[in-house]
Amino acid sequence: MSNMKYIQLEPQGEIALLRINRPEALNAMNIDVISELSRTVDIVGADESIKVVLITGAGEKSFCAGADISYMVNIDPITAEKYASSAQSVLNKIERLEKPVIAAVNGYALGGGCELAMVCDIRIASSNAKMGQPEVTIGIPPGWGGTQRLMRLVGPAKAKELVFTGKMISAEEALQFGLVNRVISLTTDDNLPPEAPKDNRDKEKERTTQIAKILNNKLMVECDNLAKQIAKNSFNAVKVSKMLINRGMDADLNTGLRLEIYGWSLCFAHEDRQKMMSEFLNKSKK
Repeated sequence: MSNMKYIQLEPQGEIALLRINRPEALNAMNIDVISELSRTVDIVGADESIKVVLITGAGEKSFCAGADISYMVNIDPITAEKYASSAQSVLNKIERLEKPVIAAVNGYALGGGCELAMVCDIRIASSNAKMGQPEVTIGIPPGWGGTQRLMRLVGPAKAKELVFTGKMISAEEALQFGLVNRVISLTTDDNLPPEAPKDNRDKEKERTTQIAKILNNKLMVECDNLAKQIAKNSFNAVKVSKMLINRGMDADLNTGLRLEIYGWSLCFAHEDRQKMMSEFLNKSKK
């Protein structure tokens, strides 16, 4: 566990869980959160025992509600430029991290929170998640990568609709748009607490809280299983694959394919490849 105020880092073997811990502000990112996040990403990046990173928000309500509006309300353009630059630089750092990063989107992922989710390689959302870029509703465009990454993920027309309207979309809509990989929902098998008496508000509130906790646990188990599935593969091959996909996205096809051949061939120099191929052949002979 790290001793930072707003970012909790929990190493779990080959998987590191990184949690934004500012639930009283729905995990919104002020300057302190951004600088702690940047330091934590450096720690995770330098630790060779970590193969996969999971990012989530504390509590059940919010992944990250974005930038801190109470901070932004009175700042001038020069300060705003610094704020967005520091935010973009930490988000770029997450995107460029050699290790795969999974976002466990639990609740609100709005503005900077949606932008944080988009720099992760894979996004898994709980069924109560709400995503969007509502910046135009407070007089600014997205400034932490939203105008650029959203169109690359969902296409320019959908991105324009989301950005121009500033509307929040449900987890199911995000799945249809291709903004998340999958949605985790509760079923009757999930041992849900019994329904509360209709006239007992406190009991109903308690039940809602319990259900949110069960859903969040299910989301984290799902993300953890996915992380384990990735971690058991060749870390070198996964790392190279991530680089090729990220670099190829903005290259023409021929350049991307040539880059792929170089990345592929270089893996033949790595001990993982020799070992894993031999093991595979030995297994198939049995």
